[in-house]
Amino acid sequence: MRQMTVWGVVVLGLALAGDARAQGDRQSPEPIADFASPDFLFGRPHATVGFRGNWLFARADSDWFAFVTRQLSLDRNDFNAPGFAADVGLPIGRRAEAVVGVDYTQTTSGSDYRDFVDNQRLPITQTTRLRTTGLTGSLKYALLDRGLEVSRLVWIPRHVVPYVGGGAGVLHYDLLQYGDFVDFTDLSVFGSTFRSSGWTPVAQAFGGVDVRVLKRLYVSLDARYQWSHATLSSTWIDFDPIDLAGFKLAAGASFLF
Repeated sequence: MRQMTVWGVVVLGLALAGDARAQGDRQSPEPIADFASPDFLFGRPHATVGFRGNWLFARADSDWFAFVTRQLSLDRNDFNAPGFAADVGLPIGRRAEAVVGVDYTQTTSGSDYRDFVDNQRLPITQTTRLRTTGLTGSLKYALLDRGLEVSRLVWIPRHVVPYVGGGAGVLHYDLLQYGDFVDFTDLSVFGSTFRSSGWTPVAQAFGGVDVRVLKRLYVSLDARYQWSHATLSSTWIDFDPIDLAGFKLAAGASFLF
């Protein structure tokens, strides 16, 4: 009888202990977010800073380009140019972002006359450099929400965000050509420097994709087209405005703040 009582107490004690453990497990809250996770941010970003390298495929569709490619050993492809750009973006909505950017390109090419040589039958050589610097303001629009807002403080960025956009601004160009040239009135050769520079309006449209690789770092692939032309200085007489339009491909990185 005493043994049955002891065993009853033991069984009752084990049952109570198991029930208490089960209740404790049910009352333990599950974590709703891992604050150390690289996918987690405290609220939406306040700004974006981006840098990219680009390559300009110049349209080069004006009579100045036609003249120099006909007379000199230059091709339109010689005016394709490497460059770099920097942007600062400020969100103005869930998907829209106001972007201020600066863009720089430069190409330098050596050449000589196709049909003329000097009196020693040597090439008549010169160097042509075209440099542009653009300052633009644009509206960038994400085609998908840039992230998921879990609460007032919790924001999870999307890993891939395609976008489109457009804007306008001003473009400074600097066209420099120096070396030896032929005077077509008497076919004499003279050394000189020709230069034209100034500011002109520019417009652009673009599209691309931002791909998230780290907590606050995206890599960006970007394609854009710019429209611009500028009046040449009196150094070049009777030429139409020079064509500064072209297509740009770019790759870079952007940081969330």
